[in-house]
Amino acid sequence: MALDVDAFKQVLGRWTTGVTIVTSRAGDTIHGMTVSAFTEVSLEPPRVLVCAEKSSNTHPVIAEGGVFAVNILARNQAALSDKFASKRDEHLRFEGVDWTTAQTGAPILPDTAAALDCHVHAAHESGDHVIYLGDVLWTRCDPDKPVLLYSSGAYGDFKG
Repeated sequence: MALDVDAFKQVLGRWTTGVTIVTSRAGDTIHGMTVSAFTEVSLEPPRVLVCAEKSSNTHPVIAEGGVFAVNILARNQAALSDKFASKRDEHLRFEGVDWTTAQTGAPILPDTAAALDCHVHAAHESGDHVIYLGDVLWTRCDPDKPVLLYSSGAYGDFKG
């Protein structure tokens, strides 16, 4: 019996995650997308993973450039998350958005709760996504900024 995809998505939507924008650069091309599939992999060496949908426009930029940055959004950045998640006007995602770079050239977004700059260590295809393992070369963290959370189709934050 085949698994009901809508039921599977509903179950996954119950998992609360932080919200990130993963950005990349290949030559003069930059791109980015909202990603909740992000986690740490290893402390030694420092390594993280992100999952990119194969049909996304960011995936080929990561594949070609071999770099990505993970921008962990602050509580007040839900509108930025929506901008980088929308397929409509995808080519305008960086319009009006300031950014800098660290070591790899992947865009680092301002005012985020934290950021990591990574070099692709490995890529593994899995279903409709590619899992990118990234060696972390640089980090920035603002411990005073609460992170943006996402669960059951809504944004929130943790007030402990």
